[in-house]
Parts: sequence; structure tokens; C-alpha cells
Amino acid sequence: MPKNNIDQKCVNAVRLLAADMVEEANSGHPGMPLGAAPMAYVLWTKFLRHNPKNPTWPNRDRFILSAGHGSALLYAMLHLTGYNLSIDELKRFRQWGSKTPGHPEYGHTPGVEATTGPLGQGFAMGVGMALAERFMASRFNKSGMDVVDHYTYSIVSDGDLMEGITSEAASIAGHQKLGKLIYLYDDNHISIEGDTNLAFTEDVVGRFDSYGWHTQRVSDGNDLAAIEKAIKKAQKEDGKPSIIAIRTHIGFGSPKQDDAGAHGSPLGEDGLRQTKKNLGWSEDKRFYVPDDVRAHFTSCVEDGGKLSAEWQGLFKRYGEGNVEDAKRFEREIAGALSDGWDENLSNFASNEKVATRSASGKIINALAANLPNLIGGSADLAPSNNTIIKGASGSQYDHPEGRNIHFGIREHAMGAIVNGMALHGGVIPYAATFLVFSDYMRPSLRLAALMDTHSMFIFTHDSVGVGEDGPTHQPIEHVMSLRAIPNLTVFRPADANETAAAWRLAIDRKKPAVFALSRQNLPTLDVDKYPVKGGTARGGYILTLSEEKPDIILIATGSEVHLALEAHDELKKKGVDVRVVSMPSWELFEEQSAEYQESVLPIDVKKRVAIEAGVTLGWERYVGDEGRIVGIDRFGKSAPGGEVFKDYGFSVENIVNIALEL
Repeated sequence: MPKNNIDQKCVNAVRLLAADMVEEANSGHPGMPLGAAPMAYVLWTKFLRHNPKNPTWPNRDRFILSAGHGSALLYAMLHLTGYNLSIDELKRFRQWGSKTPGHPEYGHTPGVEATTGPLGQGFAMGVGMALAERFMASRFNKSGMDVVDHYTYSIVSDGDLMEGITSEAASIAGHQKLGKLIYLYDDNHISIEGDTNLAFTEDVVGRFDSYGWHTQRVSDGNDLAAIEKAIKKAQKEDGKPSIIAIRTHIGFGSPKQDDAGAHGSPLGEDGLRQTKKNLGWSEDKRFYVPDDVRAHFTSCVEDGGKLSAEWQGLFKRYGEGNVEDAKRFEREIAGALSDGWDENLSNFASNEKVATRSASGKIINALAANLPNLIGGSADLAPSNNTIIKGASGSQYDHPEGRNIHFGIREHAMGAIVNGMALHGGVIPYAATFLVFSDYMRPSLRLAALMDTHSMFIFTHDSVGVGEDGPTHQPIEHVMSLRAIPNLTVFRPADANETAAAWRLAIDRKKPAVFALSRQNLPTLDVDKYPVKGGTARGGYILTLSEEKPDIILIATGSEVHLALEAHDELKKKGVDVRVVSMPSWELFEEQSAEYQESVLPIDVKKRVAIEAGVTLGWERYVGDEGRIVGIDRFGKSAPGGEVFKDYGFSVENIVNIALEL
């Protein structure tokens, strides 16, 4: 294509804005934007249904840059297509306080749909977005009025496709036949260490064929017409997700073309100058955008305004004949809750023993009756995790309305898919597995916290109480390691009523939350005796009345709260004034005022015992120098759960003896 062609000129503007950003910052990844700019340009200007002046209109297409290291490409596209991202922000690439961080961040930069960078995460989140789109379409679309009808696109890299999460996500996307999922594969044959042949020689297209994807190849990544033709063909395939392998050249046009050195280092002053010369660009200007290029890109704003206005007109007509559905759609896409959403959450009777995983299952079903957008599933453990919504079908290609998602044994992808669903909006998603397998999900949990998504993670079998399955299935360090993730609320409820209160909070707060739930049955706290609902909301609260300055404080979580209550009764017989504190959520307790925290844990009461069936690390903050911690700093054993608990010191006798020693 001749270099004076306006399309080619626009592509080069994208390329060189990205290269200028990296050079200005003296940091970043210029190679991917130089190679992938043509596919981004074709997608954004000829296919992507978006409105730069209204980036969150509900029926927009979603675009994820899964290869997040190429963020300069995304920022160049956002700037040129009219988003609120000025040239000055491009000049501040990777600098403190800028809207152009090193990797794309959701909620920070207008037009960024997902935080990416950890490779494969964007790929998997896109699957979640496509699932959410299909689910909402099944609920709201009427004949001739498809108010939910959009695609999910992504640019993915060799690195993305090497990650295991991608295999899991691709497998489930193929099974689900997500026809509105279209990925452009930047097939540049280069990773940081060199040619991908060093470690990645599989038949990628053949692999995706086997997953049930629609596959194509474009042999020349600079052939705009071929890219356009391939995307059109992918759109026509509505029964399979699509991937288009586009052969590109990393660092295209630069002295580092097809060299691993182009991946993660600036081109250098001389290299940048030579690149601009090779591409027919002004060599002496930084952040230069010709007037005809700017004029050409303004069509994105005009077209986007028309698209969103047409949809608003459609939705207005939709609302005239479907009043309640329209109200529900607006409420759910805004993340709002209907009046009375929690009215089915009744208290559990104090005379029954219930595992918190079982209580959670009952709560999910009580919530589901009033929250029709509550949707989720388990990594092939739903009967054990108690996550099935009764009366609802399974989410499948022929049952898009299904609310029970069968993720299969794919924890890594499951976490990211749930995040993608939450990012899409309109749904309240959850995922479940055993607590010990939360390790497989940690990158997704961290991203949920970073993005502040309304993602919920249910982790059952929360301690050595698992018993006979042994140390491979008995979590030790897991709860504490999850508490270490900023902005992630971790609940380890003591009983069924604390579990209900935790669920109510997790739904209402609209923030990422984790539930660590017991396998074994636990006594139920009497809500007439204990302030369970209000106490759980504060993260920690007093269970037993005592003097204003008790002799000792027992602090516990989960199943160990009942052990603390039993120890309390024995110590009272011995004349010891004991306060028992249940602390279902450290994070919520830390949010409380200093005055409230002091009222629960008076600073002048130095004798304290923390009791939790997990690592002791971290409890020092609550017991201080004069306290003791009853925990587990070694792996578990295969034996009945009660025996393991007792052998590890979780007995009334041991707690009483420790308290008396103090």
C-alpha cells in the first residue's frame, strides 16, 4: 500500500506516537506497537462499536489489550480516536500521576476495559465478558429489539498463548461456542529471550482448531485489506469463538525489526530517528500528528456518537413496551440493587449445626430469588462447594440463560472469567473451589482487588478440619496470604449467621470478596444473644460480656470461635474474667474507627490469645508482645479432622492452659 495512503499514514501515526512515548519515558515496549498497529487501526476504525465521548455506553464492543506491555499502542489509539486522553498525557507515559501507566489499568484511563499485563489474564477476562454478554442477551432481548448485541475483541501475543490460563480459557470458550469473541493474535515470533522457537514450537492454529475455535491466518500483518477481510469472516461465524493469527514483525520499520531487543527497551535517539525516516515521517518532531490524520480519526467520534444514539433510541422504544425489563436492565447495568434484594435472608436457628459451606449454599439460593443477575459456578466441585442455584439451568450454548456455570477443573481461568463478567457489568458473578486451590487463582484474585471488581470467590474446606484428605488438601497459609492482598475483603465466618451477614455485605459493598468456609458442621450463634449482623459488618466484635477491663481476651475466627466460647466457660469457672472476640474479617475491622477498635480490644488489656487454624504470621498485630497465638506453622496430617485439630493444639484444655499461663 503506498505510503501516502491515508490509512497507511494513520497506521504510522499510531506506530510513532507509541515509539515517542517509550523514548520520552526512556522505558517501555516499542516493538509490539510498531508491529501490531495495522491490526489495531483496522479493528478500531472499521469494526469496533465504541463512543469515545461516552466510553461506558452499555452496548459498546469491548476491547482488551491482553498483551498489556504494548500499552503505548492502546494509548495512541485512545488519543487519536477522541477519548479524553490528551497529548500531554502521552508525553507523561509511565510517569507518576499520569493516565498512561506502564500497563493498562481499568478505572484509571478512559477507554481501558481491563487491567492487563500478567499475560493470559486479558485473554481469559475476554471470555468472561463474552459469557456475560450472552447471558444478558438471553434475558433482555426481544424480537427485533436486541438491546444487548456486541462483540468482545482482544489483541493477544505469543506470551499470552504460552500461559496455562489461556489454554483453560480457550477450552471453555470453545465448549461454550462464544461466537461473539474475536481475538487478533500478534504472531511476531519474538519473546524477551529471542525467537519463540526457543520454547514455543507448537501449531498454535491447530491447537485452537482442536478447542473448537474458528481459525484464520493473515500472512502479512501490514495488509490492511486482508485483516479487514478476516475480521468480517470471523463476525459471520456465530457458533465458534475466533482467533486470527496475523504474522507481524516486532519493531517494524526500526533498526531492531525482528529482534528481541525491540521488545522491552526504547529504540534510542538514533534508532527512533531512523525508524521515522524508514516510515516516511518527520524525523525531528516528537508526538507529531499530521492534520489529515487527525481529521481522518474524527470519524470515530462522529460514528460513535451515532451508534450510541441509535442504541439509545432502540432502548427507548424497548422501554415503552417492556417497562419492567427496561428498569431492571438499567438497574443491573449500573450495578444497583433492587429494593428488598436481601429480604429472603432469614436467620439460622441456634439449635442447629450447619457447615458454613452449606449455609452459604442456602444463602446463594435465597439471594438468587431476588437477584436474577447472580450467576456463577465451581471448578467441578459445585455439590461440595454448595454453589448450585436450584431450579436454574446450566450455562451452555443451547441454554444461554443458564445461571450455573460449569467451569470444569480450570481454577486459573475461572477466576479471570469471573473478573471479566464483573467488568462487563450487569451481572454479579461468583466462583468456587477448595481454599487450598485458591493458589491456582491468585493472579486473578490480585487483579480483582486491583480493579475493584464486584467478583466473589467462595473457598470451602477451610482448615485441617478437612481431615482424611491430608496435607495436600488442608489449607495452612492460605487465609493469611489472601489477607495480604490489598483491597480484598476476606471473610472467615464462625457460623451460618455470620456467613449470611458476610454475603449481605459482599453483595452490598460491590467490592471483591473471599469467603473461607468450613466443611464440618458448626454450632449456630444465637442472634438474640450475640450481635452477629452488626458485628460482622464491623469485622470484629465482642461475643461475651465481661468487665470493662477483662483479665484476658480470646480472639478467634471461623470454627475456632466455638472453641474460644467453650474455653471461656471453663475459665469463668476458674474465676478468670474472659472476653471472646469473633473477627470474621480483618479488613473490615481495620476500617473501623480507633475508638471502636479500642472498645473491642482495649490497649491496656495485654493478655490476649489469638486462635486460628492457620499460620500464626500476622496475628502479632492483635496479640502484642505479651499475647500468645494458637495456630499451625506446619503442614497437616491425614486423619479425621477432629483428631488433627486436637493434635495441633485446638482443644479447650490447651486454650485454657495457655490462658492460665498468661
